[in-house]
Amino acid sequence: MKFFKKHREDMKGKEEKLPGLGFQKLRKILKKCRRDFPCEKAIDGLTGCRSNCPEHCSVCEGTFFPSLIEEMSSLVGCFNERAKRLCELHLASGFKKYLFRLRGNLQGDHHALIQEGKDLLTYALMNSVVVRRVLDQYDKIHCSTKGQTFKSRAQSLQIEILQNPWLYELMAFHINLREIKLKSENNASTSASDGINLIFNGGKPSLSCELINCVKLDIDLTCSICLDIVFDPVSLTCGHIFCHMCACSAASVTIVDGLKETQPNKKCPLCREEGVFGGAVQLNELNILLSKSCPTYWEERRQRERVERIQQAKQYWENQSLAFMAI
Repeated sequence: MKFFKKHREDMKGKEEKLPGLGFQKLRKILKKCRRDFPCEKAIDGLTGCRSNCPEHCSVCEGTFFPSLIEEMSSLVGCFNERAKRLCELHLASGFKKYLFRLRGNLQGDHHALIQEGKDLLTYALMNSVVVRRVLDQYDKIHCSTKGQTFKSRAQSLQIEILQNPWLYELMAFHINLREIKLKSENNASTSASDGINLIFNGGKPSLSCELINCVKLDIDLTCSICLDIVFDPVSLTCGHIFCHMCACSAASVTIVDGLKETQPNKKCPLCREEGVFGGAVQLNELNILLSKSCPTYWEERRQRERVERIQQAKQYWENQSLAFMAI
């Protein structure tokens, strides 16, 4: 319960801006289920189940899981919107940056942006732990595995925040801004103490995030198709990261067509989930981070892909010309 006390303290004063998962509300639903369907073992004084919930419980399926889906959807929607805005502020240039300044959205203080990104990451991780623990409590009360099964369903519904593309972008955003701040202060140290870092192990990079004790994220940045460091990375809606060109190849589309033209029955090469290509997110912050961290590899890969992209573009326009002439 110490964690939930910390969660309440962390969310205090943020409720109007950031929706938090209602653990107390969900726990009341579980108490009602336990009260309405007491377990025979519990009545007899035996250890084990604490609820004799039927296979299709009106309390659980009619209230608990729908409430959880609604709150997780609200949480992920808010997180995506704010993470996207932060990345846009950082990447804005020229006239777009001028418009941001006119609207008062662009802060010149890098420290403020870094702190806002870090707070948003903590918010996401804290609420992900609440989801995990409330589902564990559900399974404990019901002696079931429905809570664990729900985690897979949450992933397919794209409301699992730990497999969210914008979570990866926000981690890269934080590291990029931190490096700019350190450089401006003529500080050569890399401040690994803040818990968010790009780590190389055997030449293979990964994003590491450990902002709270009970959650540690390690995001592998090796493309499972070409088995190399992800180049021009994209994240499918299932959360798996690939090189843009590798993802196009797996989706059977050209780089000219783009992933939005992918047929809905195409599956992720890793998890085999369908319909995950159309909503793919271009990871621009991660692209910047890796290009600075692996400059030699990045230039070599850029030259190789440039030739392939030109060939695909040439073939695309030849096909378009043939199709026009056939009309």
